Amino acid sequence: MRIAVPAAGRVCCVAVGGVLLKTAFEITLDRHEAKYVIPRSLLPQMREFIAPFCEPDPNGQGTPPRYLITTLQLDTHDLSCHRAKADERLNRFKLRVRTYGRDGTTPVFVEIKRKVRGSILKSRARLPADRWERELLYTLRPKVSFRREAEARAFLDFVRLVRQLDARPVVRVRYERESYFGRIDHYARVTFDTRLQYQPARSWDVLGAGPWRTMDTPVVQGKGEHFSGVILELKTLHDAPLWMMELVSHFGLKRTGHCKYSNALTRESTFTGRPEWRCKEADVLTR
Repeated sequence: MRIAVPAAGRVCCVAVGGVLLKTAFEITLDRHEAKYVIPRSLLPQMREFIAPFCEPDPNGQGTPPRYLITTLQLDTHDLSCHRAKADERLNRFKLRVRTYGRDGTTPVFVEIKRKVRGSILKSRARLPADRWERELLYTLRPKVSFRREAEARAFLDFVRLVRQLDARPVVRVRYERESYFGRIDHYARVTFDTRLQYQPARSWDVLGAGPWRTMDTPVVQGKGEHFSGVILELKTLHDAPLWMMELVSHFGLKRTGHCKYSNALTRESTFTGRPEWRCKEADVLTR
């Protein structure tokens, strides 16, 4: 069984609500990942199962350890990134801007997440929160510095795609992540995502404002289950460790696709009654 995780990269720390966030932000991540939708009732048992092999993510707060992720998804006017996922194309990518916490002071990360057949390639670059704005992507010589050349290349690649595709904000996705790292493995990670929400995006602000709409429903998750599930992700750099395979076997987990961005678009089309839910006003406001 082969599953997924971020690849090696330099780790730095940033503060989120008084807690240090370790983030590998400079290198392209090469990984495989496995996702599962599980009942909330399984969480205590799974935490107990992984306890001998994992330790809580130091970025999290509380018990269990959690932190908030907000992602601004960019796409073309005809949602080509979303359509590539819907059509299950072997080679596809997503453009996104991500931050952590609620106060808007933590760094912003611009990311390209590519799927090339069975592998996930993710590149990201870190920006100070007060430097993030649309104009930064269209400035001839953006005045922003990076710690390593690899991170600068990741930023320029992101800028190139945004310009070429005329990508603009489509939707924000927000959720809480409970995260654990393997104790002895080179890299092994278990995450549980809950309280999934979204809102249509009409500006380049990452955190957004106004009401959020839930995605924690069986209908939105679309897996034919009678329960509102937790999104479990198992990640590793190489082949999955034995304990991870035993976790899947012990709980009878069934691997599934789960794209938060595409689920948000599907949910919104239910609200609007149109498959193409982005209105002309939104197009004007986000250009």
